[in-house]
Amino acid sequence: MKAEIGHVGKTWQLTGADGKRYDSTQAGSLGGHRRSRIYGRLDCRAALQAIARGGYIAQRVFFLHQADAEAAGYRPCAVCLPQEYAVWKKNKNLIDSRK
Repeated sequence: MKAEIGHVGKTWQLTGADGKRYDSTQAGSLGGHRRSRIYGRLDCRAALQAIARGGYIAQRVFFLHQADAEAAGYRPCAVCLPQEYAVWKKNKNLIDSRK
């Protein structure tokens, strides 16, 4: 295998703030589930259990930053990001009460 000039190592497919996938030389720091629009830590207990049961992997997405996940319309996981989830829930309830 011949290395390309300027290309070092592996690439990962991440989801950007616009919700579109792109290739990156950096690994994602957060994982998400496309259908449920939830993101969390890569070592999240709930996500790892879902992966072990099967069916979850086809909907798996990865983000470089929390801001990318939120801009793409994903919410924090209540299990592995409880503080971020509490802030999201409070803001959501505030918005819903104004409707």
